[in-house]
Amino acid sequence: MPPREGRHAVWPDRIRSEVIAAVRACGIEHPWAHQARAAEHALDGESVVVATGTASGKSLAYLVPVLSTLLDGSEAPNGRGATALYLAPTKALAADQCRSVKELSQPLGNSVRPAVYDGDTPVEEREWVRQYANYVLTNPDMLHRGILPSHPRWSSFLKALKYVVIDECHTYRGVFGSHVAQALRRLRRLCARYGASPVFLLASATAAEPSVAARRLTGLPVVEVADDASPRGEMVFALWEPPLTEMQGEKGAPVRRTATAETADLLTDLAVQGVRTVAFVRSRRGAELISVIAQERLAEVDRSLARRVAAYRGGYLPEERRALEQALHSGELLGLAATTALELGIDVSGLDAVLIAGYPGRRASLWQQAGRAGRSGQGALAVLVARDDPLDTFLVHHPEALFDQPVESTVLDPDNPYVLAPHLCAAAAELPLVDEDVELFGPACEELLPQLEAAKLLRRRTKAWHWTRRERAADLTDIRGAGGQPVRVVESGTGRLLGTVDAGAAHTTVHEGAVHLHQGRTYLVRSLDLEDSVALVEEAGPSYSTVARDTTSISVLETDTEIPWGDGRLCYGSVEVTNQVVSFLRRRVITGEVLGETKLDLPPRTLRTRAVWWTVTEDQLDAARIGPEILGGALHAAEHASIGMLPLFATCDRWDIGGVSIPLHPDTLLPTVFVYDGHPGGAGFAERAFHTARAWLTATREAIASCECDAGCPSCIQSPKCGNGNDPLHKRGAVRLLTVLLRGAPEERVAEGTAEGAAPRDPPVERPAPQDPAVEGRVP
Repeated sequence: MPPREGRHAVWPDRIRSEVIAAVRACGIEHPWAHQARAAEHALDGESVVVATGTASGKSLAYLVPVLSTLLDGSEAPNGRGATALYLAPTKALAADQCRSVKELSQPLGNSVRPAVYDGDTPVEEREWVRQYANYVLTNPDMLHRGILPSHPRWSSFLKALKYVVIDECHTYRGVFGSHVAQALRRLRRLCARYGASPVFLLASATAAEPSVAARRLTGLPVVEVADDASPRGEMVFALWEPPLTEMQGEKGAPVRRTATAETADLLTDLAVQGVRTVAFVRSRRGAELISVIAQERLAEVDRSLARRVAAYRGGYLPEERRALEQALHSGELLGLAATTALELGIDVSGLDAVLIAGYPGRRASLWQQAGRAGRSGQGALAVLVARDDPLDTFLVHHPEALFDQPVESTVLDPDNPYVLAPHLCAAAAELPLVDEDVELFGPACEELLPQLEAAKLLRRRTKAWHWTRRERAADLTDIRGAGGQPVRVVESGTGRLLGTVDAGAAHTTVHEGAVHLHQGRTYLVRSLDLEDSVALVEEAGPSYSTVARDTTSISVLETDTEIPWGDGRLCYGSVEVTNQVVSFLRRRVITGEVLGETKLDLPPRTLRTRAVWWTVTEDQLDAARIGPEILGGALHAAEHASIGMLPLFATCDRWDIGGVSIPLHPDTLLPTVFVYDGHPGGAGFAERAFHTARAWLTATREAIASCECDAGCPSCIQSPKCGNGNDPLHKRGAVRLLTVLLRGAPEERVAEGTAEGAAPRDPPVERPAPQDPAVEGRVP
């Protein structure tokens, strides 16, 4: 690559030669065309997104300019030398990248000093990272809560910051993506105050419209590099449906062999043949269960093989995670049953196969998981093992729904006032906000600042806005929308801490009597203390697994506005969603046969949020030819489809919203469909749905009617996150119902107008409570 002049400097051939030499020392040939092109844009000072396939060398595309810069000490403004920041959505990915950079930079001596800075970094190491590391690998959570609020301690690093790497950028979607976008704007603002203007380098293997998504995420123009020149091995992708058993389930229904048991068998067979495999599972319990079954079966063949299969999931202690990652990377482990914590970008050379236990809910996630195999250019195998679920069954029998469709668009909205408000407070706490900052944070900033002053969160003095409280402003929001203290899982006999469980998942996973799996060992939960956030467990050997059952209801707190739609009504206001775990089932591990049900006495959890809802009358049901026998299915299908279509109108993600459909709701006394924001206090999505209701529900009806399936499929009315297993659903009833409803819709200008007398709401800036499950599915 010849030297080129850019915004920063003329980059000498010597530096490029040293980097290329280091790359070749690691067994990698000269960069492919797409890597060289991306590197040249970055060296010229242009932000760039590399959107090529899995195992296409995206890491090298950004490491060439990063390492070149770190090696060139002549640019140091303060003697420290240039610095770079790497952001990953998971700790595992950051640790993996740090290991790769250390290997890659070893021939370069001490010029490159990478270090991980996250919640697992020991306190005694953090000061060294701040003062001496020049390539810091972290995550958006640590950027938001740790680095930005403490920017004076990071001043020397920020002054020299040349590159910000954002890996797996497609994961930053929905409300989480909107939060990350605002955190990046805060980072850019602080860098500018320290005299730096870093170049952003983004990478993703499964992004739709990558340059558009990257520009929305960073707020900067971004060059797209998507021409993949990397060699690729053959991938065989199998769709696997477990067989029916002789067992009978609830109400005498036939029982199909579980995806968990089938995946465990496949993992066992592949391990026996020496095939290095990762099995992705949707739940932590499932990952543990698959590893236990595989270990037991491998021990029958060869006891040494049983030690070469393990589980990997969130909630492990940091040292346990690092040991498993190292064992997988070295080849010591032949098989690993993992949650999506290992989905993103982990470079495991020599991995031959991937098993996916149940459709992960998004095509982007499916291809991310499948792409973990074959990363060295060899052939690879990917197997999607279907769960006994309408969505998975449909996909197995209609492969075109997977292979002939593009990945989903990355949807986020940095201007969402419910997201922007707490970040304006955090930014003001970092440095007082001035008029010049308005352009950086977007047009909604001007309207929000007076509201935040009225709420006594900010105060204007002379020409700047100041944070007024003693509390940390960064604690106003959790960018992942979680919250609550994690529940510690403690062995009762020894007091040993086994790990943690997220507060939002504790009721369903570590309730009294639950089977808890950890590192291949089985425990029974003896007690759950919610006040102290502790679950006491003891080792046991039950022949069953446990599945929690819950109930969800929704009540109307306040109707802000409503408009007639023929005889029906369209409403917008505040609701309370109540979820309570009421019992758990004991199921045989292999067959899934229900052995019994045990009642539980756990407190309900509530989510106060904003919702849009519509009702229909009996006359409208008669006009739509909908009787009581299909009413529930028609409402449910319309609910699913409307949630699937809302991202086109509200710049949200499907996983940001929830829904409930009820044939006779106690507050409306009519058949009612609710769609609500899955975030405490609301996030503006339901409000947007209300204002565009006619266009939104018209598109919903057309999407259902135009689908070529007979009875409903994932393309129209089935949902990947339905809490009722996509039952009941009635496609034709939903079309007729929406047709009649839309006949009475007012003109668009009426539906989009703000209700007369409705006062603007203050932005919700209180720290969110743990999120609650939705009837349409849990909102992650």
